Amino acid sequence: MQSRRGPLKSAVASNVVSLVRRCSRTACGRPAVATLTYVYADSTAVLGPLATYAEPHCYDLCSEHSSRLTAPRGWEVVRLATDSGPPRPSSDDLEALANAVREAARPPARPDTAGPGGRDADPMETARRGHLRVLRSPES
Repeated sequence: MQSRRGPLKSAVASNVVSLVRRCSRTACGRPAVATLTYVYADSTAVLGPLATYAEPHCYDLCSEHSSRLTAPRGWEVVRLATDSGPPRPSSDDLEALANAVREAARPPARPDTAGPGGRDADPMETARRGHLRVLRSPES
C-alpha cells in the first residue's frame, strides 16, 4: 500500500511475538503482573492478579505501575490480593498426579474380563495402558 509519504511500514520490527504479556503503559516493556479494570457505573478501578486472557477493555500493568496506581478524583481503587510468587501446586493437583501414576502402573485388563462399568471388553481391544487402548486392525 502506498501513501503520499511512501510505502507504509509496520511498527513491529519482526514477526516474532512474545509469549509474555507486557505492561500496557506507554514505553514500558516490563512483564505484566496485574490487570486493571474500570467499573464505570460504580466509579471504581479494580486492580487484581493478571487475567488469564488479555481482554480488550482491561489493562495489564507491571509491578511498578500497579503499585503506583491512582484513580481519578471521586473514584475508588479496589486492590485484590495478588500472588507475588510462582503458583504452587494445590492438593488437588498432587492428588490428580498420584491417581495418574497409580492408573499407569495398573496391569492391563485381560480381554475376557468385564470392562469399566460392568460392560464386556471391546473385542477389537488388544491391550490397555491407563486410559489408552490398543485396537486390532480392522483387516484382521
